[in-house]
Amino acid sequence: MTDPRPSRRRVLSMAATGAFAAVAGCAEPGSSSSAVPFDQDNTTIDVDQEDRADGSAYTEVYEATGDAVTLVRVAENGQDGSQIPTQGEGSGFLYGDGYLVTNDHVVFSSTDVDVDVQYADGRWASGEVIGTDFYSDLAVVELEEVPESTTPLSFAEERPVVGQEVLAIGNPVRLDGSMSQGIVSGVNRAVSPGWHDFSYPNVVQTDAAVNPGNSGGPLVDMNGAVVGVVHATQGDNIGFAISAALSRRVVPALVDQGEFRHSHMGIRLVPVDPTLAEANDLERAQGVLVVETPDGGPADDVLEPSEIENGIPVGGDVIREIDGEPIPDNHALSTYLALETDPGDTVSIAVMRDGEERTVELTLGERPEPDRGPF
Repeated sequence: MTDPRPSRRRVLSMAATGAFAAVAGCAEPGSSSSAVPFDQDNTTIDVDQEDRADGSAYTEVYEATGDAVTLVRVAENGQDGSQIPTQGEGSGFLYGDGYLVTNDHVVFSSTDVDVDVQYADGRWASGEVIGTDFYSDLAVVELEEVPESTTPLSFAEERPVVGQEVLAIGNPVRLDGSMSQGIVSGVNRAVSPGWHDFSYPNVVQTDAAVNPGNSGGPLVDMNGAVVGVVHATQGDNIGFAISAALSRRVVPALVDQGEFRHSHMGIRLVPVDPTLAEANDLERAQGVLVVETPDGGPADDVLEPSEIENGIPVGGDVIREIDGEPIPDNHALSTYLALETDPGDTVSIAVMRDGEERTVELTLGERPEPDRGPF
């Protein structure tokens, strides 16, 4: 039977030109929703499409992308192979040929879990976690079945800008297929969850409402491209998403190898604020100060760490540039390493040492397993 809905390309074209089409049906809220309305006798109701509201440009984007967004339900397996009754739920979206992108924390940072996904039309399918990355909070699930009429989503190629309109689509508190609208509130954030000793780099901040259950769902732009993978919320009107730029690097590696290798400098650092600048006779409060270079790490005998005097780091290298790119703070450093480098690369680092500018060469290592070693 011919699908009465317009194609994604046609929908987005109409949204861009202001020619809004009629709204198509969507799933009712709940964990066992269906795209087809029923009455109390479980008989299909004949809905007159002409009676539906016209909607808006947001409706058009939702209709073009919503079918690719799923509910993700996860059950962890016990050591004896039995299934632990505790379940987790989140969101995900179709990517590539038969894959689903979600958060690492949604699948419990494990490939030994049972995963079921529910599509917008109410159907369920099973999947297998084939790749996880703790350091970007991304995971990929290979699906046993994907609806033929559903088009996977793609990551945005352009970097987001503050003020850009975005839509979060997912399953907050089991309200399937929910959408919230907002803007990009900030870019290039470094978010440090309390239970980790590192930061997620290049994070997108949004005021689009996200709640428990949105994790793993897409934050899309008005062209239907994924700007970020929703990660968490923090306070009122503050949500975070793992950027498309980082996702474009990590997700293909998870599909092909099941893991992503992150670059590692082997340093501990603090951003240079006015207090540190004054204590270290720096002309401006800019850059990051190296406070430790663990033995045997990539930076050992390459960068000079500071010493603590009266509780303040004094001396040591202040990193100002890497490969000619300015490093004004720790956010810029983590973003450059995540997006522009690989383990084994040799980078040129401009530092301030003993009041003089100099350049050193450092060969990057691979970030160790979680809970082993510094940033």
